[in-house]
Amino acid sequence: MIISGLQKMTLLDYPGRIACTVFLQGCNFRCPFCHNSGLLGAAQDDTVPMEDLLDFLRKRAGILDGVCITGGEPTLQQDLPELLRQIKALGYHIKLDTNGSRPDMLKALVEEKLIDYVAMDIKNCPDRYGETTGLSKMPQGIEESIRFLLSGAVDCEFRTTVVEEFHSEENILAMGQWLAQMGRPKKLFLQPYADRDSVLRQGLSTPDGEKLRRFQASLAPYAEFVAIRGAD
Repeated sequence: MIISGLQKMTLLDYPGRIACTVFLQGCNFRCPFCHNSGLLGAAQDDTVPMEDLLDFLRKRAGILDGVCITGGEPTLQQDLPELLRQIKALGYHIKLDTNGSRPDMLKALVEEKLIDYVAMDIKNCPDRYGETTGLSKMPQGIEESIRFLLSGAVDCEFRTTVVEEFHSEENILAMGQWLAQMGRPKKLFLQPYADRDSVLRQGLSTPDGEKLRRFQASLAPYAEFVAIRGAD
């Protein structure tokens, strides 16, 4: 288990809970707009020992009530279940951020009741999924994870980071129709891209507010709730 960072408190990452966020190393995607590019490759020197994390959580019991597990892609870590078991034993609710590429791990975590909330990134419509993830094609497992989450096995949301260069109205509409073929998401969020020096590709841009609202309207028929998150 490679823990590369800890945000000690967040009111934003876990809806309805006061939480901390744990960053795990490694990812199988290379999204050009990724803000956490430092987590994609080999571990950094300043990793957090698991016992230090657990000690922190013991001391914050009663102050925090949630833990967000993010990355990178957390489900790549084979010993993730053991980490979650130890966090659960301390009484915390756990939210998992995932790209959905490891459905077997996702299902196992839900079936063991190790996670209480899942946020899965939907990168784009199928035709542009590979490009948007920095890969040659849409990775295997994505649809399996979506279908599993749409089954209602665990409370969840879907979210899309919207980038001017990767998302058009046609793409967004196709994405909504694709999701609707598998089920009707309860919660779907559009998150406008925010430029940072750490992203893999410089020069990307954020769609304006009017375009984001058009995207939101295009998706409205395909989900129970669609919102723009993080816009100014």
